[in-house]
Amino acid sequence: MELYTDEYFMREALKEAVKAFEEDEVPVGAVLVGDTKILVRGHNLTERLIDVTAHAEMQVLTGGSHALGAKYLPDCTLYVTLEPCVMCSGALFWSQIGRVVFGAYDQKRGYQSWRGLTLHPRTEVLGGLFAEESTQLLQRFFQEKRKK
Repeated sequence: MELYTDEYFMREALKEAVKAFEEDEVPVGAVLVGDTKILVRGHNLTERLIDVTAHAEMQVLTGGSHALGAKYLPDCTLYVTLEPCVMCSGALFWSQIGRVVFGAYDQKRGYQSWRGLTLHPRTEVLGGLFAEESTQLLQRFFQEKRKK
């Protein structure tokens, strides 16, 4: 039996970020894991759906709730390539997600820049996993956007 690690799941989230990049979306990818299995994969869809709330985290939270038939996800882990924004951390709060693992820190719009409790008090957080890879993909995306 193969042992899945945080690194394995974050690589899967990075694959989703690359899909977003290829679709001309801000390259943020996410996977929701429960019982060592990926339940849902997703990436930003704000351009395609013309919806500012269609962040990668929101996509996998909705899909995960439907897959499990539950609005609370205390036994799940979200792997996402960028620190969640305040909107997404609010949704994560309400989902009572058990754990959040993210790649790059977002100094401007990340939830940690907001004062106050935005994640559930029982949610464990690990930040900075594959931060360099996540940051490079985001920087490349915005550099290409500035060229256009």
